[in-house]
Amino acid sequence: MQKVWIYLENGIFLEANSFGATGTSVGEIVFNTSMTGYQEIISDPSYAGQFITFTMPEIGNVGVNSDDMESKSCHCKGVLVRNYHHEYSNFRAQGDLDSLLKEHNVLGICDIDTRYLTKIVRDEGAMMMIASTKIHDKDELKKLLEQSPRIEDINYIEEVTTSEPYIHKYGAWNHKEMAYNKAVMSDKKVVVIDFGVKRNILNELVESGLEVEVVPSNFKADDLIARFEASQIGGVFLSNGPGDPLTLTSEKEQVQKLINANIPMFAICLGHQMLSIAHGYDTYKLKFGQHGGNHPVANPETKVVEITAQNHNYNVPDNIVEIANITHMNLFDNTIEGVKYKNKEIFSVQHHPEASPGPHESKYIFSEFAKIVK
Repeated sequence: MQKVWIYLENGIFLEANSFGATGTSVGEIVFNTSMTGYQEIISDPSYAGQFITFTMPEIGNVGVNSDDMESKSCHCKGVLVRNYHHEYSNFRAQGDLDSLLKEHNVLGICDIDTRYLTKIVRDEGAMMMIASTKIHDKDELKKLLEQSPRIEDINYIEEVTTSEPYIHKYGAWNHKEMAYNKAVMSDKKVVVIDFGVKRNILNELVESGLEVEVVPSNFKADDLIARFEASQIGGVFLSNGPGDPLTLTSEKEQVQKLINANIPMFAICLGHQMLSIAHGYDTYKLKFGQHGGNHPVANPETKVVEITAQNHNYNVPDNIVEIANITHMNLFDNTIEGVKYKNKEIFSVQHHPEASPGPHESKYIFSEFAKIVK
């Protein structure tokens, strides 16, 4: 291991040990409270541009494997962990986390007080930071950080979206077969707008009985509307993704066209926020976001509480009740977690019902979408 130096934009300067890639990287620091699933978190495209602080102190102990990747790459800037375990023990493991981070040029930072960092982010909010295995001078790191663009200034969607359309051919994980189910032919087809979609979202859409076609984020709404009117597709899904949704002006215009065409739509996370913005209700940034696998969410009508997985820094505004019915509320901070738009076959959730490795209490939402697909 070699040394790594960290500078936070609030002036805090720290030294720690490193694993994974070397070099210098700038991003936004957030914390994640999940107890398991570090590989799925690190490979989630929604973390592009961010450093992930894990509150779970032991990371790396179950290794990594190709089946648990949520995308083809790891898009986060780095991970900060209390204890990194290079030696792993798991019958599914194919390698160690250190090698995975090196392969995808992601900094690993360990032997650092993650509880201290979590409290800083909790009290002061998500902030920019810089980490380097090459530069140890505080003033130089500060200067580089001040000269770097902020996360809201960068369109990370362009980095994480697919370059070409494709058909997704797998369903949910089959524990007996220890493999993903193969997709079956369906007479219901949906198009997924890829803003940084997680593989397990696509798996659950397939598992709910849909044929799934994934298209890039620079899609043309007119093309999809023509296909819908010709009965070639029956609905559209807007995926999760990284960054500030208010910067996606061209994407907003295309989503507005889909809304006006009355196409059945379902959206998760960034897609949920995009629907709000396209309806004229701008999102706002939370103090430190919601990232983890243990967030209680309640249905105001049924009073049923689901434990959910979360990963977002932005939220839809409270006044969206003017045009939508609230279907889910976060019991940690009473923010809106799900809406169904009035007089439309359009609904969305902020949390992740596909949650892999869990919890799985919200998976039924994919079936709700399948019911309204033409």
